[in-house]
This record gives sequence, structure tokens and C-alpha cells, in this order.
Amino acid sequence: MKCVRMSFEVNVEKYEVGKGMEDGFELWTDVVTRGWFVTDSLVQVRKENGAIVCPYILHRRGKTFIGEGDYIITEADGSRHVCCGEKVFDRFKPVDES
Repeated sequence: MKCVRMSFEVNVEKYEVGKGMEDGFELWTDVVTRGWFVTDSLVQVRKENGAIVCPYILHRRGKTFIGEGDYIITEADGSRHVCCGEKVFDRFKPVDES
């Protein structure tokens, strides 16, 4: 289905250390060894050899793992990203193709 991005107002601020703009900090070693994202709803695929793998989208910011109910958004320039099912139609309005 083709969709058009719906307009919405955002607040844009350049990040500055020491201004309390972040929600918290995680040790780099913890991010690397334990991961910093919630894994509860990630899609899990069992391969023929028994290995369980989780799919992801690779984009300019890195990898985004795909969760149950997520949508893959492909933009006109070919860039792709993941949008959760709860938010996708708040952000994108379906286009009538008739």
C-alpha cells in the first residue's frame, strides 16, 4: 500500500552535554555486551540448523531490529526504516490509488 507522510509538529533541539536533555546514560561495555534495546517483541526465525535469528533493517544510523507488528517504510530515495504498528498510521496516511 502506498502512503503519504502526515504532517505533524515537532520540537527540534540540538543536543548539548550538561543540559539534561537525555533520559540517562549506559556504560559502553554494557551496551555492547547486553544490548540497550528491549528484545521482548523481536521477530525470531528458527533456521534449519536450529539457530534462532532476528531480522533487522540497516540504515544510516545502524541496525534496527524488526519487532512483531512493525512495518518497513521505504522512501523515494530507497532508504528504509522500521515503524511500529502502533504509530505507523499516526505518521502515514493511506493514499487512494484508484
